[in-house]
Amino acid sequence: MDSRSTPARLTETATVKLSRPFLLLIGAIYILSGLFFRDPWKTDDVVGLATMVTGLSLPDGSALLAPQIGVLAHTQDGPLVTWVGALSIWLFAPLFEAFVPAHDGAIIASRLPNLLWFGILMASVWYGSYLLGRRPEPQPLQLPFGGEPGVRDYGRMIADAALLLILATVGIVWRMHETSEVPALIAFQALAFYAVARTIDRPVSGSVTLGLALAAAFLTRGWIGSLPIMLAAIFAFHPRSALWPRRGWLLLSAGIALAIGLAWWLPLKMQHPYWAQNWWLWNSQSFVLPQRDVILSLLRDLPWFLWPTWPFALLAVWRWRSWLASPHIWVPFMFMMWPLIVMCFLADVFEPEYALMAVPAAVLAAFALPTLRRAVVNSLDWFAVMCFSLTAATVWLGWFALHTGWPAQIHHNITRLTRGYEIIVSWPSVFIALVGTLAWVGLVRWRVHNKPAALWRGTVLSAGGLITTWLLLVTLWMPVLDYVRSYRHVSAQLALALDNHQAPGECVRAQGVGTGQRASFLVFNHIDFSYASHCTLILQQASQQSVRDGTAAFSDSATVLWQGRRGADRDEMFRLLRVDR
Repeated sequence: MDSRSTPARLTETATVKLSRPFLLLIGAIYILSGLFFRDPWKTDDVVGLATMVTGLSLPDGSALLAPQIGVLAHTQDGPLVTWVGALSIWLFAPLFEAFVPAHDGAIIASRLPNLLWFGILMASVWYGSYLLGRRPEPQPLQLPFGGEPGVRDYGRMIADAALLLILATVGIVWRMHETSEVPALIAFQALAFYAVARTIDRPVSGSVTLGLALAAAFLTRGWIGSLPIMLAAIFAFHPRSALWPRRGWLLLSAGIALAIGLAWWLPLKMQHPYWAQNWWLWNSQSFVLPQRDVILSLLRDLPWFLWPTWPFALLAVWRWRSWLASPHIWVPFMFMMWPLIVMCFLADVFEPEYALMAVPAAVLAAFALPTLRRAVVNSLDWFAVMCFSLTAATVWLGWFALHTGWPAQIHHNITRLTRGYEIIVSWPSVFIALVGTLAWVGLVRWRVHNKPAALWRGTVLSAGGLITTWLLLVTLWMPVLDYVRSYRHVSAQLALALDNHQAPGECVRAQGVGTGQRASFLVFNHIDFSYASHCTLILQQASQQSVRDGTAAFSDSATVLWQGRRGADRDEMFRLLRVDR
């Protein structure tokens, strides 16, 4: 197709180089904000940490091959995140324990791998987008008197925009700071995307990297997480694209992924057949025929999760429709469509599954930017300014209302959701929040006064606005978030009750206790529960309504030794019971 018909319209000034230190700075602020100095939150965050702690606590290493939460088998995921997290705790927790309590040292050390996952994500998105952006197919229209950007400058601009757009994606910001499988899975999908793009020019390194990425995704979240990535990588080799002559290298990728997967699966099946059977059942039974509720939840939740990239991703597919088979559109399109298709065949979908659409949507959105008219780009800039200025002001207003009581209605609404919370002001956190707010004001001022022509200006505003909002949340509101989402205090109460009532050698079993709650009790106070039916102590999780009306189990046949709950929870409660045998 004639390059002059390309929908991209750009001048050289629109691709001026974005400062590398600035990119590194905002990336560091993004991942470090809210990563440390907080409690693990329910559910995925604390569950991931519990598997790491259990893996280190069992001397035979069985919980590393088959992840567990205490004595509870955790078969929903693979072992890779547990391996890396346990190694980090083993290496670095002793260092942190010199300054904080032992379990807090383990919590801090367990989050260091998030820096690795984030680094893989950023590098893969940038270099993968750069490789596709400098190909001949996406190059902008040649201007009559020259002045169009060079190939390298254009590719760099696309890569910068893609990286900033992934930082601006609303749905993953919370998840990227969890000690769960989600940050790792996003990183390995991004690595697979980069590997496919690399295969065009360097098939050996690209196919090897692809095999490693597919194996890592499988070891992170089994078939639920790896199947969409595998299908996307296979179908990325379109007959009309530059990848098609390299399709034979997929056999090498498949061989590497298969060998690594079997190196875990075969020993697991021999040593832990029960765990392996339950893992297989979990994965196989998660796939069903499309259900109406799942489709409706996708239509309801995905638009906010993928904001602000999904409208631009769809626009890129439309604007580049005549180039759909070209790698710069087809490859990210496959990585976006296959997670969506697979989600339609899952029994239950939520953010861990949605997360696989974030990277390809950001890459596609970056290729939409050169097709937009200047007036449209300016409008989007001002939308980002207004939107994130409003969110930042809202965070400050809520914090002010909580601490001063004005405005009264906002204060009432917040205190109703945080009943029992004792107001704490951390002045260092307030100072950091003020600095972040001033940085956002400075960024807006730069946009207003300098009127930059660079096409990445809107993505800088979007990423900067989201990072500012996130920074304000995890500084001003961290004590409240810990109070609402952490089980530290109720776990301490339970540990004290067990010290007072548990006889030497007496076991405790759980009744109705959720996975996240079990993980929290294990992490905070090393409380584990037996499955033995002869245990006379029972920790029961029930609703306050069922306890009041006497419908909770053992209401008539057990002695209540202790009961407690999180102050912010209006329904959930725990009871320590003693039953007669």
